[in-house]
Order: sequence, then C-alpha cells, then structure tokens
Amino acid sequence: MNLVEFIKKKAKNNPQRIVLPEADEIRTLKAANIIIKEKLAHIILLGDPEKIREEAINNGLDHISEAKIIDPKSHEKKQEYIQLMIEIRKNKGLTEEQAAELIEDPLYLATLIIKAGDADGEVAGAKNATGDVLRPAFQYIKTLPGISVVSGAFIMILKDSNFGENGLLVFADCAVHPDPNAKELAEIAVATGNTTRAIAGFEPKIAMLSFSTKGSAKHEMVDKVVEATEIAKQMAPDLKIDGELQADAAIVEAIGMSKAPNSKIAGKANVLVFPNLEVGNIAYKLVQRLAGAEAIGPVLQGMAAPINDLSRGCSVNDIVNLVAITVNQAANK
Repeated sequence: MNLVEFIKKKAKNNPQRIVLPEADEIRTLKAANIIIKEKLAHIILLGDPEKIREEAINNGLDHISEAKIIDPKSHEKKQEYIQLMIEIRKNKGLTEEQAAELIEDPLYLATLIIKAGDADGEVAGAKNATGDVLRPAFQYIKTLPGISVVSGAFIMILKDSNFGENGLLVFADCAVHPDPNAKELAEIAVATGNTTRAIAGFEPKIAMLSFSTKGSAKHEMVDKVVEATEIAKQMAPDLKIDGELQADAAIVEAIGMSKAPNSKIAGKANVLVFPNLEVGNIAYKLVQRLAGAEAIGPVLQGMAAPINDLSRGCSVNDIVNLVAITVNQAANK
C-alpha cells in the first residue's frame, strides 16, 4: 500500500466534516463527488445551491446531492455566525455591518462554521490566493495552544527506500514562516512530529538541521538550532528529537555514527526540520527535481483546526488527496 492509499484508508476509517468553500469551481465539485463516493469525508459545499446542483447534473456528478450545501447569502445560522465573528473580533472594532458583509464571503463563512463546531476542517485555494485563504483562518481559527506559528510540511516520497522511513521523509518548514526564532523553530519541530504521526503513520525521528553537527562549527545561526532543540524536547518529551545535525549526519547511518556517535537520531532521521524557510524551500525543490521524489503538500500545521491551501493549478486528484490529509489531521486533533 502506497502512502496516498494509506492516507485514504485512514480517512475512510474516521471521516470528518470538511468544508469546501469554492463550490463554484468545477474541479472542486468533481473532487467532492469522488470524496463522497469513496466515503473519505462528510462534505460541506458553500455556494449557490441551484448553480451547484445544475453543475452537478451537467457533469454527471451523481453524489453531490449527498453533500450538505450552504448558501453563504441565506442560511439558518447566518446571524449566529455574525455574532460569533463580532465576539471574536470585538477588540479589533468589527461592527455588525462589517460582519454581515464578511460572513457572505465563503472563505470567512468556512472558518466560522469550523469555529462554531459545525465542521472539522477546510480545503481551499483552487481559485483563491494563499493569503485570502489563510487570513480568515488566522483571525478566527487561530493557532493551537502553545503554538504561535503556522508552518508547512511536505511529505517526500523517495525512490530510494534506504532513506528515512522506507523512503518517506517529512520536511518543514518549506512553505510559510521565513525566519523563525528558536522558540518558533521548536514549535515547528513539535508540530511536524504530530503531522508525521497523523498523516504518514510512523513514529517521527526528528533532526534539527544546521551546517554544524554537535558543535563542529560556531555561529549564532547554529546557536539558534541548539536552543530550538532543547525547547522542543521540553515541549514534547515523547518525541525523539536531536540536533544540531548536518543533513548527511541526519540521514546517512555511517556518517551519523562518525559525526554524532551518541545520537539516537543521527543516520536514522525521518523528519528534517530546516533552520529557515529559505533552506527548507530550496531543499524540498532540489530533492523533488534531482532525486525524482514526489512531494505531497504543503500540509499546513499549527492551526487550531486543519485549514489546508491548494495550488491554483491543482488537479481534481490533488483536491481529493488534500481533503483526505485534512481528515487525518482533524481526526488526530
């Protein structure tokens, strides 16, 4: 069973309520039809019910009728969600008039449905920019307790099974936070460990990467990774974490034994935490292109409920797979 099949199987075993706010987008509707047919999630579609049903009929999407469809302009909980918005943002001066306008935006409505406990997660971005997807999430869903930063993890599927967990590695942060401080880097490490357990299904062995291994170089950039490692260990004593480690010492057993003989992670790491976004983004793209690895993600982590962002060039299968991942995140929460 490959990773995608594993993720889908887990989703089927514990389906969650996932909001798709871009129901006026045909790829989203086609994906929703597959998701419902395969019983991966309970789908909530946001959009004009008549137009959604018409598109479903025109495209032979027989299972869309099984989705819950909410019209952002008119539904029974509209006023309840408006009051919830005002309560959350009252210190920011949000007025009822402003809330009444925002709640008709499907991206804002999706987050309020989740905040109210009427859904478990959201997938969007097929037609909206990342900033537009995440802004309502930051304002109304916010981050997990003890976590101040949102980050993005990629699950890397390598052709060479000698690395990581039979060829699986999780990279972070490769998508969101440009230059985390030591505490934020520790939070990213802990969140990535949780993502690994929830989605990839194996026990994380986390390497905090640097250009130094166990004091081989001295620099403030190394100091940040050392400090982050200690904070992460205190935050999550149940996670296996070590650093600072160079990349080769983290993933090649012979080099790990030579450079860090006392480390339980060196040479065995299956989760790589990069010191900043620049390094992480470059690394995942190089591994993807030069090693022919498949990159699944980014999986957003650190939010109080799973909100995941698609590329606007995504395929129907991309949407299906990200919904399955979001289901696993929600079930694990």
